[in-house]
Amino acid sequence: MTLTELRTNKRILLECISGSKAYGLDTPKSDTDIKGVFLLPKRDFYGLNYIEQVNDANNDVVFYELGRFMQLLSVNNPNILELLATPADAILFKSDLLNQIEIDQILSKKCRYTFGKFAMAQIKKARGLNKKIVNPVDKVRKTPLDFCYVNYQKASLSLKKFLELKNWKQADCGLVNIAHMRDIFGFYYNPSAQYKGILKHPHSNELALSSVPKGEAQVALLYFNRDGYSTYCKDYREYWDWVNKRNEERYENTKRHGKNYDAKNMMHTFRLLYMAIEIAQEKKIKVRREDRDFLLKIRAGTFEYDELLNMAEAKRIKMERAFEQSDLPETPNLDYIQAMTFMLRKAYYG
Repeated sequence: MTLTELRTNKRILLECISGSKAYGLDTPKSDTDIKGVFLLPKRDFYGLNYIEQVNDANNDVVFYELGRFMQLLSVNNPNILELLATPADAILFKSDLLNQIEIDQILSKKCRYTFGKFAMAQIKKARGLNKKIVNPVDKVRKTPLDFCYVNYQKASLSLKKFLELKNWKQADCGLVNIAHMRDIFGFYYNPSAQYKGILKHPHSNELALSSVPKGEAQVALLYFNRDGYSTYCKDYREYWDWVNKRNEERYENTKRHGKNYDAKNMMHTFRLLYMAIEIAQEKKIKVRREDRDFLLKIRAGTFEYDELLNMAEAKRIKMERAFEQSDLPETPNLDYIQAMTFMLRKAYYG
């Protein structure tokens, strides 16, 4: 099933402009995102060809099959609730069938967790970006040698400095295990002994062990900070994966405002928290944002990072209290959603 087939065979029940343009938070460079709902042909639905989603390569256009759409409504998924409540001027097509869905049978206190979870995920993304910007990882990858230390003159010295001080090559060194001492090795040096060295290869992740002749004098004890090296490898991989995959336009915007956070992520954090509070207090989903000016100030990098985190925490607490005081049902009316799903499909199939 392709997007072209959906449109050609008139399977679409709902097609809307979504994202920033639906929120009223778009800029001249904003893409046009499309979301919608479709119905599978009866043969595919009852057969073995159920497809719950059809999208383009970049997920800029996404259509959900009716069953999947209703299932996501049943768990108060924020994206799907927004789709159901899309402003009229952002709706490209809507079947009269969907006008029968009663939103008050669907909204519930579950939104406290779904909207809150999405909001906290945006903060997590912003924190992750802040960490990457403030603590860039050098392109030249470190090796285990950078995490090794030896005892020297009643103190510890990095292995690299020790080798430099002695004018020794790591390939002429040998290591042996010491029983009951995790990641601590006997350190030996002998250019003529043909030791395996501390690293067998430049890209080795483990230290090499050598056979040391009996009577050979131990030079020092060597400690390998294995946990530190493991953490570094994870940070290195995540950082350079991010560099290779990051949205350059958003990154350039981050550099321009100079606040070291992804302003778009932080903007959506507050949007989600405000929407959750409105659901709790007013039992409405307000997709088109009345707080547009404030949200766009966040996107422009007007506020400091720590200031936004403190403001977001205050809004989160307000959201929690709003749902505690709300008379919304604890969960959506699943019997209603089940019956409505059946009724819509039956009406469409005839």
